[in-house]
Amino acid sequence: MANPDSLYEGAERRIELLTFTLGLAGAAFAGVRWGWRPAAGVAVGAALTWLNFRWLRQGVGALVAVSTAQAGSDQARVPKRVYLKFFGRFALLLLVVYVILSRSLLPVAAILSGLFAVVAAVMVELIFELARGGRGTESRT
Repeated sequence: MANPDSLYEGAERRIELLTFTLGLAGAAFAGVRWGWRPAAGVAVGAALTWLNFRWLRQGVGALVAVSTAQAGSDQARVPKRVYLKFFGRFALLLLVVYVILSRSLLPVAAILSGLFAVVAAVMVELIFELARGGRGTESRT
């Protein structure tokens, strides 16, 4: 029987790579089709969503590790760095989007398109897993 954690880790790595790759491809397409400003908007949006996914993954992983390590303890201690990454990603995302939208530095639609790179990556991973047929997830009795 395959370890479920390794299956999830593989999917998470693929989603992270796909987010980066699809964001880059989207920025290249926008650059060819509409120019450098929309390309920069897609790239910034994709970079933000990639960083957001990465920090979320690291934060959840750290919380799971801490809770597992301190399972018998009365009071679990979570490092401040975990809180910073877990909640700091929202602050960073909101700050960057606010500055861009309030200063009209880049097209709003392009930034939003870049932010959806992670959604496209999850959809590609879902199709991959469906096509694969869930191999490795069966349990033997």
